[in-house]
Amino acid sequence: MLMDKKRLFIIATRTLLIVGVIALWEWSAVNSWYNSFFTSYPSRILKDLITFAKSGELVYHTSITLKEAFLGLFYGTIIGILLGILFAQFITLGSIFTPILTAISGIPQLALAPVYVLWFGLGLTSKVFLVSLMVFFCVFFSTYNAIKNIEQNLVESAHILGANSLQTLWYIVLPACMPWIISGIRAGVGACMVGAIIGEYMGSTGGFGWMITYATSFFMIHRVMSCITILLIVGIVLNWCLDKVEKYVLRWRVETNLSMSMKSK
Repeated sequence: MLMDKKRLFIIATRTLLIVGVIALWEWSAVNSWYNSFFTSYPSRILKDLITFAKSGELVYHTSITLKEAFLGLFYGTIIGILLGILFAQFITLGSIFTPILTAISGIPQLALAPVYVLWFGLGLTSKVFLVSLMVFFCVFFSTYNAIKNIEQNLVESAHILGANSLQTLWYIVLPACMPWIISGIRAGVGACMVGAIIGEYMGSTGGFGWMITYATSFFMIHRVMSCITILLIVGIVLNWCLDKVEKYVLRWRVETNLSMSMKSK
């Protein structure tokens, strides 16, 4: 009962805060407290979203950006987890390739985006490659470091009980590392949207990155803010889905805080 009241208080406070900020934004724009040309305002953005949706452009551009983002998220996550496991298990491979990957990850992908367009063209492939690479680095380093730093006692106990290497990996190592792997995927969710937009900035015939560039060139700030709003909603939905997956996969985990109190998931 106490937790329900606390949860209700958190939701109510969050809602009031968001509504208050939107109302203040609208009120200050209507009363000319600032030049709304540079940021537009909520009611104007809402009208543009309706126009955007009725024209069919919203579905078209959303489908392009989400396809690039989801394909890149899928490939980057799978490859990142597999290579993270491989390099952590085979120390020689990890010692050879991990410093190289670390160096590559330090290069801003925005600087390399034109190179990917040159390699793969203006189509889907260059965007998916860019997104996959950005997601890969997030997931790979989380997985690799989690496995490298797992408690050796867990592995030794599994071998004592008769588990082979594959069973130890599947039943001991991966479950123990799953919180860090999911953290890497969560970072990858944000990276996949950023990568898709960057790729569309470099060259595209559609998608929110293309639309933002087009709208900016004609000073259509309301359309820019409409695209940002859609991207915000997509990010919220993706993180909500990941929260549900995390809650199910890590249902065994007990949360703690600095007060040393514990709460079961």
